Amino acid sequence: MKAVKVLGLAVIFGLMASGISMADGLKIAYVDLSKVFDGYQKTKEFDAVLQSEGQEFQKERDAMIQKIQDAQSKLDLMKDSEKASLQADIEKQKNDVVAFDKDKRTELAKKRDDKVREILTEIQNIVSDIAKKEGYTYVLNDRVMIYGDPQYNITDEVSKNLNDSYKK
Repeated sequence: MKAVKVLGLAVIFGLMASGISMADGLKIAYVDLSKVFDGYQKTKEFDAVLQSEGQEFQKERDAMIQKIQDAQSKLDLMKDSEKASLQADIEKQKNDVVAFDKDKRTELAKKRDDKVREILTEIQNIVSDIAKKEGYTYVLNDRVMIYGDPQYNITDEVSKNLNDSYKK
């Protein structure tokens, strides 16, 4: 029985010692993913395009709403026989605005999601290249860390490489 305890302790200490020696070979870095994403030229250009498309959408939507409001203001001046027809047209225009709004918002959201996914893949590829070149065992996102020694922060290197590769 005593031999089993001694053997068990020897195995535990052996595993701990090998774990410690394995940790000596680890090289870990971290990156501020948000900073890299926001600082990427492609992100900035896409944000400008998306903002422009959003403004165009808003102008179209506002014009449709103005047309409805103009029609509604004419309603009070019309004869009862003509009101029903205009009221039906107004209802159709309202439904068209709702459908247009939903479709355009969905389209813009999908476009944004696709571009974000594309940019994150590019960032991941750059981080992987740096990790392989520099011999890092792990590269962490700084959001999952409580503390990171600044000397292991590769955010600026990732941003520079990412923007340099985009310019090519």
